[in-house]
Amino acid sequence: MTNDRRVYIDKQHPRAFRALLSTAETVREAAAEAGLDRRLVELVNLRVSQLNGCAYCLDVHTKAALQAGESVQRLGVLSAWRDTALFDERERAALALAEATTHPADATAQETAYAQARAVFGDEQISAVIWVAVAINAFNRVSILSKHPVRPARVPVTD
Repeated sequence: MTNDRRVYIDKQHPRAFRALLSTAETVREAAAEAGLDRRLVELVNLRVSQLNGCAYCLDVHTKAALQAGESVQRLGVLSAWRDTALFDERERAALALAEATTHPADATAQETAYAQARAVFGDEQISAVIWVAVAINAFNRVSILSKHPVRPARVPVTD
């Protein structure tokens, strides 16, 4: 008999999780100070969460992206961002950099992403995009390894 119950590591070590939350807040502030639009930050959060297969973070950041003004169409095709003209040069650079941060062992992709980012971002913005990707990667690990559930959305009852 196996015990499939996962440990919610955020609940088991709340101080460590609060530190991660504090880091995420600092990263959000850094991104805003670097001039990164909230929609761009949420695209990075979503793309990294797609790559990592984190259902919980995909749920959270889809709602955040929609609240920030992102379109359903763009969210629907985000996993194929390279194959559509719906994303501008800055968004493409940020998404490539986010992917390179998530898969750092791919040195060629990393160099290509950096070159693409250099064409449209300054050092502060490049750093902020990478920090956004680093932070969401950490949250993805917490949620995936804890098996945080995605709960069905509550649909308001109307008469």
